[in-house]
Amino acid sequence: MKKTFVTNMPNQIGAFLKASKCFSELGINITRVSYNKAVDSHTLFIEVDGDEKQLETANEKLKEIGYLSHGEENSRIVLVTFTLKDEPGSVTNVLELISKFNFNISYISSQENGSGYQQFKMGLYVNETDSLKEFLAQAEKICYVKVVNYNNTEKVYDNSLFYNSYVDELVKKLSLSNDKREELLVNVNLAMQTLDEQGLSPYKTFDSIGKFAELLAECKGENFKPRTTEHVITDKTKIILIEPNCGSNTAIIESDGKRIFVDSGYACYKKEMLDLIKTIFPDFRKKKETLLITHADVDHCGLLNEFDEIIVSQRSAESLQAEAHNTAGFREQNHLHLPYVNICKILTEYEVVNISKLSPMWNKSSLVAPMEQIGFYNVGELNFEVYEGKGGHLSGEILLIDFEHRVAFTGDIFVNLKDLTKKQAEYNQYAPILMTSVDTDSELCAKERSAFLQRLGVGKWNIFGGHGQKKEYLPQTVK
Repeated sequence: MKKTFVTNMPNQIGAFLKASKCFSELGINITRVSYNKAVDSHTLFIEVDGDEKQLETANEKLKEIGYLSHGEENSRIVLVTFTLKDEPGSVTNVLELISKFNFNISYISSQENGSGYQQFKMGLYVNETDSLKEFLAQAEKICYVKVVNYNNTEKVYDNSLFYNSYVDELVKKLSLSNDKREELLVNVNLAMQTLDEQGLSPYKTFDSIGKFAELLAECKGENFKPRTTEHVITDKTKIILIEPNCGSNTAIIESDGKRIFVDSGYACYKKEMLDLIKTIFPDFRKKKETLLITHADVDHCGLLNEFDEIIVSQRSAESLQAEAHNTAGFREQNHLHLPYVNICKILTEYEVVNISKLSPMWNKSSLVAPMEQIGFYNVGELNFEVYEGKGGHLSGEILLIDFEHRVAFTGDIFVNLKDLTKKQAEYNQYAPILMTSVDTDSELCAKERSAFLQRLGVGKWNIFGGHGQKKEYLPQTVK
């Protein structure tokens, strides 16, 4: 079994050698190492492979040599800017105040700019929140003071406690339980290392994860304000489209007394979504409720366990079943996507599906064309042909097309990016950065999208994608 040890080592010669000997003496193989002095001069991530007893012994040995001590929980680095007159001795009063509060300085930078003032940026190692508040109150009597949020900076100023401070902020923003902290710490580092090897700056990675978490938190509770629209198809059929700022759309089809939900967004908005659904449909859960998912991505599967039956393709069922058995789903099998998916699951409080609720359908052993018909699915008046993509976005992806009423549900194979809200557009920029691409195979996904559009007959179509507003599409006729 594999385990990642997050070690806190002295910044001196032979520190890693000491840890390496600890593992080799126990017959434990090191499978991944990550250390970047520019990011954090003490934190070293060591992934190893061994049996349970070996790993327990290694854990104790690392504790004995002090490599698993992360310092006080309330310790953190705060970046503060002091606006001081550009004259001799101007910084002295600030330095004396810092000394009075026993704060260590981990970073300092200043340069004249011809304005008569200098912006002194200092990274202060702070032990207690209350002492910081008192320090800032006294500092404001000396000069203008500003605490700088890490997400607004271009560099990492804490090079000794960065990972712990950074992850603590993520946990705080989203009110996550402490048992998720270590897992998040490991995957933040894995994301940095994976993208660093692809040529992306570590600071860009940390900044994107931080802003992604901040956006998730901003859109919770009373700020959960999805764009909700109703689309009448016939006298007996309507579709409600719910578009959260973060995560996938949820479409609800009501047709001739039948109701089905398509995709379900993020788990972190479970309460908000259920409250909204009950407002729209007061009889929700008074009868069997069915959810159909277009593919098994975390942002589409947050509410799986809130439904009685979950309609999926056979391949999507295999991915969800793998997760339920604590092995990698299809998305996690891509090493470039793995860190983002793990971070996303932690930040959104994703829960694996109760596999007894899965109803796999439309099994086709192999696909040759980019998109192939695999079966049918009816909801009241709507008679859908079901197509499966070859896996350009994600293996198991399906599309539903009703040719009579010119209605289609396309998941993420076809998305209306043009009509995203400002917040939706902001959310959608982070996954491509942190995954390098939202698609498993972008070229194949483009072929699937083309194959889908070529199947649409004349007339105006209503296309409901996985993100963005409904797309009204009029195929071009060939003269």
